[in-house]
Amino acid sequence: MFVGSKGVTTTVTASYLIVAGGASGGSGNGGGGGAGGLLTDSATLSTLVTYTVTVGAGGTSVTGNGSRGNNGNDSIISGTGLTTLTATGGGGGSAQGASLNGKDGGSGGGGARNGTTGGTATSGQGNNGGTGSDSSGAFGGGGGGGASAVGGNGSGSLAGNGGAGTASSITGSSVTYAGGGGGGNAGGTASTGGAGGGGNGGPNDTVGVAGTANTGGGGGGAGTTNTAPASGAGGSGVVIISYASPQKFTGGTVTSSGGNTIHTFNSSSSLTPS
Repeated sequence: MFVGSKGVTTTVTASYLIVAGGASGGSGNGGGGGAGGLLTDSATLSTLVTYTVTVGAGGTSVTGNGSRGNNGNDSIISGTGLTTLTATGGGGGSAQGASLNGKDGGSGGGGARNGTTGGTATSGQGNNGGTGSDSSGAFGGGGGGGASAVGGNGSGSLAGNGGAGTASSITGSSVTYAGGGGGGNAGGTASTGGAGGGGNGGPNDTVGVAGTANTGGGGGGAGTTNTAPASGAGGSGVVIISYASPQKFTGGTVTSSGGNTIHTFNSSSSLTPS
């Protein structure tokens, strides 16, 4: 800790939660979108430096036959003297006609029919996506990976559920972030998105449900392709910074809890010395 010539402390130890944007699910019988990568730890911040805070958008939805979902965008904290902290956007879900695996990302996207596998997660940020159904005539997509669990595998016409996210109490109350999206299927029962904002997968000709905004949840895979329903878009990410009061910076939505000042960024901005 550095103390200036007038006895003023110019650094603070801050806890942070960084969640990237979740990915969208795949089109027709598609895999669920992977959750955005999640990072949580502490860092030393200078009260003389302005830090750039980037909040990743979720991946946009896709339609048709064979369109893999779009990856989410990274969330970042950067500034002079700080090793840049980057949470990686979630990986898009695969699709029935793509014959490709789910995309890699913070958490991996789910595979689609014919046994395509889920995408690979970024180490320390999430989990892999589930595998799609591989039996003849099966149409269940795999679930997208979540921050604390892998995506479920498809089985027959039933899709895998999205992997669960991770709970954090950095704001003073417990909130779960970065759940994976559920896979799309040909059955009449929708798969469920993972706790933490993951969207449900679509059954039959039904659209996938979008991931919840500012949770980094993955979007659900679309149902069957007869009407080319859209997959669910990924949910945007969030960046939260907390340090012992009194307030040292401005930026984001500022609250206090348990003797800490908390800055919540739901969109890109700056953490600026006050």
